[in-house]
Amino acid sequence: MTSAQPATQTITVSSFSFAPKPVHLTAGQPVTLTFVNSSGSSHDFTAKTFFGASRITAGAAPGGEIELRGHETKTITLVPARGTYTAHCSHFFHTQMGMTNQIIVD
Repeated sequence: MTSAQPATQTITVSSFSFAPKPVHLTAGQPVTLTFVNSSGSSHDFTAKTFFGASRITAGAAPGGEIELRGHETKTITLVPARGTYTAHCSHFFHTQMGMTNQIIVD
C-alpha cells in the first residue's frame, strides 16, 4: 500500500505580514508547508507549540521556528495535531508591526 502524497500549502512571509491569515490545516493529514519570503529582509515563522505538537517527517523547525533570509524559500512536511496555535515573527519589533498569525487545525 502506498501512502498518499501530502497536501501542500504555501505561506507567504513579507514585510510585516503573513498570508494566508489564518492558516487552515486538517488534523492527521500530512502537509508540506512551503514558506516563501517575498521580502528582501529576513523574517521567521515561529510557532513553537504547533511544531512541537506536529510529527515532522521532512525538513526541520529548530527551536519551533522557520528562519528565512531575504527571498528564501523553505519547506517542511509534517502531520499536524488538532488545535489552534499562534505564530509570529520573533525578530525585533516585527510582532508589534503585525507579523502574527493563527494556525487552525481541524
